[in-house]
Amino acid sequence: MQEYIEFARTNPLLVLGFFGVLALIIWTEWGRLNRKYQLAPVNTAVKMMNDDKTVVVDVREDREVADGMIKGAKHIPLSTLATRIGELDKYKSAPILVYCRSGNRSGSACSTLTKAGFENVNNLVGGITAWETASLPIAKR
Repeated sequence: MQEYIEFARTNPLLVLGFFGVLALIIWTEWGRLNRKYQLAPVNTAVKMMNDDKTVVVDVREDREVADGMIKGAKHIPLSTLATRIGELDKYKSAPILVYCRSGNRSGSACSTLTKAGFENVNNLVGGITAWETASLPIAKR
């Protein structure tokens, strides 16, 4: 035990770095275990969309949507989701697939939806970028 204490005294930056990385790992895993929405890879998203009950929500900004979007998706930018969430109230129990460009903003949107009481919320992993990489069709606006 004395060796560990001596090491910590002589290498404080290494010890701080270790505990910093450990804290980040714990924080990331805690968030992953406590999120109330599911991650949907492209293949799972396609299976979900084959079911007519799935609602697809695009949370990208208007200028991004001009390049194309998944056919049938409802466009509600993340910046306006909190005020426009009422448009989705009738789908509270339906499966909802949310996407953005890469999957980061849609994670925030999924959290907002689950906090509002939506039961079956899914985040498209990789967003529209993964969709296009898989050579799946997009509709021009």
